[in-house]
Amino acid sequence: MQAIVGQVRLAFVPASLLCLTLLAVAPRSAQGAYPDKAIRVIVPFAPGGGVDIMARLISDFMSKDFGKPVIVENKPGAGTIVGTQAAASSAPDGYTLLMASPPFAINPAINANLPYDTFKAFAPVALVARSFDIVVVNPKLPLMSIQDVIAYARANPGKLNFGSPGIGSSPHLAGEYFKNLAGVDITHVPYKGSAPALTDLLGGQIQMIFSTVPSAASYVHSGQLRALAVTSAQRSAAFPDLPTVAEAGVAGYVVESWYGFYAPTGTAPDVVNLLNASVAKAIRAGVFKTIETNEGLTFTPGTPEDFGRYVIEDAARWRDVVKGANIQPQ
Repeated sequence: MQAIVGQVRLAFVPASLLCLTLLAVAPRSAQGAYPDKAIRVIVPFAPGGGVDIMARLISDFMSKDFGKPVIVENKPGAGTIVGTQAAASSAPDGYTLLMASPPFAINPAINANLPYDTFKAFAPVALVARSFDIVVVNPKLPLMSIQDVIAYARANPGKLNFGSPGIGSSPHLAGEYFKNLAGVDITHVPYKGSAPALTDLLGGQIQMIFSTVPSAASYVHSGQLRALAVTSAQRSAAFPDLPTVAEAGVAGYVVESWYGFYAPTGTAPDVVNLLNASVAKAIRAGVFKTIETNEGLTFTPGTPEDFGRYVIEDAARWRDVVKGANIQPQ
């Protein structure tokens, strides 16, 4: 009798409510396997730069892995804030990713009024690669080592200068970090991009740059610039004869750039793990081994949690550097 009453009561439940209830408890497989449409990767830089190139390489491999398009969308502006905000405000459904790099960790230290809370608005997905910079000088100068740079800077406070792509850029902070740990006074000269800074270094208008490997490698190999050290924790196979800055006398100095994927907070953990696994498959491909050797990148698959901890530590270091150098938003 009770079973009959239950069936009668069920018959009077509104159909729409019953459907919603069943949908809420349905497993993901019944709703359609992820992904079932194109995935968007927001790059907060203009096309053609290192972050954009890396995003396109990885996206191409992920497209093949998932059998769905993974499309790069460039949204440059305001030192990556425009594109990062676009990703932060996207639905946390796994169909929008952010290709992040050091400005993601640096901006919170420089700008207290970001339109998003960096570490609350995003969930880490995967570290793609880490890279180092090289310290390069004009070869006409009698600076043959990091110790030469330190000795000259101490004997001539403020007369030695270094260029960067702009205030708050990672090469700028790499130089400020060097000044702090080496105890020297070197003048920062900001430019609107890496290319004009390198042009002035080649021309002798500035003396030194903490440069990315792709930007400076050809000039180093041709003898137009002299490389003194790498900023990584260990020596690199790309420049085996160069010491690290720490080896050369600045104890504790390590500066790395990085590329990695974030998703809006609230993205389902199983989706994050699928994306992480796809990135891991991609970076094991042969083309990335060639890039690793030629451009000084290190591709290291890891968990989303590993990546999250790595960036939080990076942000803490830059927060201290920004505060010590009193760097203000422009």
